Amino acid sequence: MKKKLLITIFLTTAFLIIRANFNIINKTEKPAPLESKQYLEIKGNIKKGDTLFDIFKKYELNLEELFKLKEASADFHRLKKLSPGNPYKIVIDEASQINEFVYWIDEDTILDITRIGSGFYAEKKIVEYDRKIEHVGGIIKDNLILSIGEGKDKLMLALQLSDIFAWDIDFTTDIRNGDAFKIVVEGLYLDGKFKKYGDILAAEFINKGDTYNAYRFNNNSRFNYYDTDGKSLRRSFLKAPLSFRRISSGFSKSRFHPILRIFRPHLGIDYAAPSGTPVSAVGDGTVVYSGYKGQYGKIVMIKHFNGFSTYYGHLSRIKNEIRKGIKVEQGQIIGYVGSTGLATGPHLDYRIKVNGRFINPLNLNLPREKSIPKNLMVDFKNSKKELDIQLASIRPSTFAFAGKSKDNKI
Repeated sequence: MKKKLLITIFLTTAFLIIRANFNIINKTEKPAPLESKQYLEIKGNIKKGDTLFDIFKKYELNLEELFKLKEASADFHRLKKLSPGNPYKIVIDEASQINEFVYWIDEDTILDITRIGSGFYAEKKIVEYDRKIEHVGGIIKDNLILSIGEGKDKLMLALQLSDIFAWDIDFTTDIRNGDAFKIVVEGLYLDGKFKKYGDILAAEFINKGDTYNAYRFNNNSRFNYYDTDGKSLRRSFLKAPLSFRRISSGFSKSRFHPILRIFRPHLGIDYAAPSGTPVSAVGDGTVVYSGYKGQYGKIVMIKHFNGFSTYYGHLSRIKNEIRKGIKVEQGQIIGYVGSTGLATGPHLDYRIKVNGRFINPLNLNLPREKSIPKNLMVDFKNSKKELDIQLASIRPSTFAFAGKSKDNKI
């Protein structure tokens, strides 16, 4: 073998145990393992621009087997889709014949391809994390992301928290320095190491003196978040179509246009945000227009229930699947912030029309979804009682500002 190979020699069977136990999605009966022999292992992480062809060429592996791997995995994951940073492993025998190829599709899914005679057998495996309860708390200083802490895992936790309270709190215009939060959340571990946060089980957010609570509960096989009385936090529309932005221009019957230099109505809200910020549908509906439309640039228009329609203008890009006639769900990403059309900089022009008339989105007050039914209220109250004990245990002394953590906890 070439010196470039960073190889560990070991004796094992063809089907190696990889990083954790897994549940197999593919229900096809798995072939019997091959006889024991000596194997070599190549490990690495996908680099930017890498293809599997490049990796095979680097280690002088048989390209014919590469095509067989691609054919075997075609129904599960196309091997041309490799994400930079994701781990991979290639197991070969002393004759450089591939016996197994393992690729982490994402943090929760692994593609495992093993040899069967002259061919290969592919399957997806779900990573089984060890789950532990974590307590996170803090005081708002500047914004939610900075207050929760640095790193991808903290960012995703901040986004999850903002999504839970998205129907009641605008995390750009509503929060203040000194607001406080408490979170009871699953910590996902692999081989004893913290990997990421899972679902938030309960949360408390104090905003301008008002306390908001959320409890995760299984209501007839569907998990959702409810307040202290068992009322759903979900509403028909989200309070805003994107997270962590600021209002650069409000709803007005007469606004001075910065480009046209004239006064005219601005029947929506401009949310300033960096170009490429994801934009989500505020509610379930059907796309009635998707494309370029004059001064609005790239725009998506969605028809909702009871005469409601929403507009998302000046997008830099619209997702490929967002086309006329397509049904979308609340929170589904439909495009990305840009400055197409008549715009001075990147922002989202967001509008709501009700029965043919534009209204101020900030004044919209929609009813909540269904509360927990009476036959499940006892279970909900018992679950809430346990979660309240954990929330109460998060004292101000355990709070921390950005960057301070201990044992994967803030």
